Formats: sequence, structure tokens, C-alpha cells
Amino acid sequence: MGRLRRLAAATPASRNRYLDMLRALAIIMVVIGHWSVVDIGHDANGQPTARSALPDLPWAYPVTWAVQVMPIFFLVGGYANAASLTSHRRRGGDATGWLLGRSARLLRPTSVLVLGLAAAGLAARLGGADPSLVRTVVYFATIPLWFLAAYLLVVPLTPVMYALHRRYGLLVPVALAALVAAGDLTREIGLHDAALPNYLFGWLAIHQVGFAWYDADKKDPDATAPRGRSAGLRTRRLPLSRQAGWTALLGGLAVAVLLTGPGPYPVSMINIPGERLNNAAPPSLALLAVSTAQLGLLLLLRRPAQRWLRRDRPWMAVIAVNSVVLTVFLWHLSAAILAIGALDAVGLLPTPAAGSAAWLAWRIPWVLILGVFLAVLVAIFGPVEARTSRPPAARAPSPPSDDRAKHRSLVTGRGVLAVAAFVAVVAALVINATAPRDAPLLLGLPVPALVAYLAGAGTLRFLRSGWGTRG
Repeated sequence: MGRLRRLAAATPASRNRYLDMLRALAIIMVVIGHWSVVDIGHDANGQPTARSALPDLPWAYPVTWAVQVMPIFFLVGGYANAASLTSHRRRGGDATGWLLGRSARLLRPTSVLVLGLAAAGLAARLGGADPSLVRTVVYFATIPLWFLAAYLLVVPLTPVMYALHRRYGLLVPVALAALVAAGDLTREIGLHDAALPNYLFGWLAIHQVGFAWYDADKKDPDATAPRGRSAGLRTRRLPLSRQAGWTALLGGLAVAVLLTGPGPYPVSMINIPGERLNNAAPPSLALLAVSTAQLGLLLLLRRPAQRWLRRDRPWMAVIAVNSVVLTVFLWHLSAAILAIGALDAVGLLPTPAAGSAAWLAWRIPWVLILGVFLAVLVAIFGPVEARTSRPPAARAPSPPSDDRAKHRSLVTGRGVLAVAAFVAVVAALVINATAPRDAPLLLGLPVPALVAYLAGAGTLRFLRSGWGTRG
């Protein structure tokens, strides 16, 4: 508690506490949402099984417009990435140094999960467990990595995308939304693979809006058009007024209703098995419309939330959650797996039919039980994330004139290696997510995925040690 008080007291007045609260709430809602919709049963061999109950709950589809909060995560990520990149450059660092710093924050907690699951999978195999069962358990435990893969794809593009934002402003997310619409059209005509770039375009569009929110808070005089001219969509500032909030909320809702009512998109913003088209995999135009409505609501709640967060206790709670927020996200399904196994072992696993009165009555105690298991995991693994500090911005020393070409080559090579390492990590997460969930794998993870992950994460750690910063 004393450490939280010191951190709260040291918070600069310029910090946007509201965005920090949104990050914490978004992850908490993801966790509670996943836990709440689980439907537990037993297979023919008596082994516990789990699946999403959403296919049996059509009345809950509109609720997903509120609980699909991954857009908020990317919105806040855009703001945070713009702020940290700007600060890093102001302190003398370069884009590669910033990227390496972000990699530490993202990959250290992720590496703990990946290596922990690989070790557990190996131990289970050595103990005689069915390899297909081991893979199934590891597959479900690594589901959070699917969304992390998308974010890790967006982060290395931040310096380039922020430069585009500085030049073209809100035209960039509009153009990206048009690309998402084009991708949706290819899905409609049966070319589903042609829509895969929407995983990038959709989340990038929301990430760009975070840039505009940061520029609006920063009040950069160059972020709007000169006096007497209208900036239009080329403005770099997101309008933050209540009028803008109501416009985004009502406009986003109207478009979303049209797209999901008479339009071809499903109502649910969370993927439903068997649906002809998914709104979140990859992100669709309907999801962007709902994201716009969510943005409007966030703008309307901004001022009262900011006043509330000036109090010590709410702000300390936000700091506490954000210090382990990625750990909470990464391990929340592992907590569910452990709870299911433990309750099944003692004969207390609840298996009411999805949507029944008993199932609904179990939602609150079920979430509380899983919360206990997650708290234990966070207590064990959370310090890895909490102790990951922001690295200093090291400026590469100016080389002698006869070594400038060599120095430039080293710096360029460092940047290329950093981006390649991020790509390797993303490829590893995608390989794992797309591998069959019941394949008899040695560690529960595909070996190519584990090798690519270790190569990418190891390269980033090597680069963080200072290679390429010495002329």
C-alpha cells in the first residue's frame, strides 16, 4: 500500500488517468466476460470440457456490443504508444530504442506464460498424460495470445503510423476503415483469405484514433489547420466535446444497427461458432461502427471520471491493476482450467445446462471462484511485469567521420533485427493459434511456434542489452 501511495503521489498532473482506468477496466471486462459465458460439461470419457455458451444465448448477442472491449484496448494502446514514443524521442532516443523498450513490457510476462505452459506440458507428458489432452489444455490456456499477436503486429508500425497521423490526421483511420470494408466484401464473395489483412487494418484504424486523442490532450498548436482554414478530417486532434461524444455514440449505433439488421453482419461482436461471418476475426466494418459508439460513450463519461480519479483510492486501485494488467489477461484462462480441474477432482464441478436458471445462478459464485485462482497466479507471476521498468533512452554516440557509414549500418541493422524479431514472435503466436487443438504435440505447443518465439524474444533481449548502440 505504501508503494501505491508513493506512485500515486508521484503521478504528474499531465497524465491522462482516465485512459489508464480504461485499460484496466477493458482487461477486467474481458476476463469476466470469458469466465461468465463458459459452459462446462463432460465428454464420453468423463473428462471435463468447456465451450462458449453464447451459441445457446441469442438474447445476449446485443450485450456483446458493450462487452467486446478489445477496441478500447487498442484505442488506449494508440494513446499510450504515441505518448511514450514522443517522450522517448524527447529524451534523445530513437524509434528502435522505443520499440525495444515496449518489447520488454509486452514480452516478459508473455514469455513467462509460454515457458510455463511448455514446462507444464512436458511434465504432463512425462507423467503419462494423453498428448491430445495436453494440447487441448495448452490451446485453451493460450487463447489470449491471439489478441496479443494482433497488438504485437501494430506496435512496430507505430513510428510509421504516427508519422502518417502527423501528416494526414483522421484521414488515416478513415482510409483504413475503407480497407476493412473492402476486406468484408471479399468475404461476402467467398474469398475469406483475402480478408486476413483486416486483422491489421481494423486494429490499426482504432489505434490511430488513440493518436488523435493524445494530440488533443497535448494541445499541439500545429495539430489543426492555420487560422481561416478548415482542417476537416486532416485534423490531428480528436474532438473531445460532449457534442462529439453524442455524435459518435448515436452515429456509431445507427450504422451498427443498419449493418447488423438489414445488413449482412451478425449481431454478436464476439465470434459465434457456425456463424457465416465473424465480426472480430478479423475485425469487420460492423465492429468499427460499434467501436465508434463506444468511443462516443467514453467521451461522454470522460469529465466525471477524471474528477473521480483525482481521489487517492480510485487512482491507487487503477495503478495496482495496471501494474499487472497483462499478467491478468494472459493467465485468466489458465485460472479457469485449474479451477475446472480442481473442482472436478473433488466432485464439485458445476455442469448445469447453458442458459438454465441454475447456470445463471452460478455466474457470480463461479466468477468469484475463478478470481481466487487468478489471484494466486498473479501473486506468483505478476512481479515479473510489475518490476519491468521503462528503460532509459540511450542516444547512440556520434561516431568519428570516417566511421559514419559503419555506424549507420549498425543502427539500420539494429532496427531491421528488432522488427524481424517482432514478426517472429507474431508468427509463433499465429502458428500456435491455428494448429489443431487436439494434435498430439510434445509440449502442447507446436515446436516451430516455440522455436520462433524463443528466437524472436531472445533477439529482442539481445538488442536491449545494447548491441547496435555503440558506434
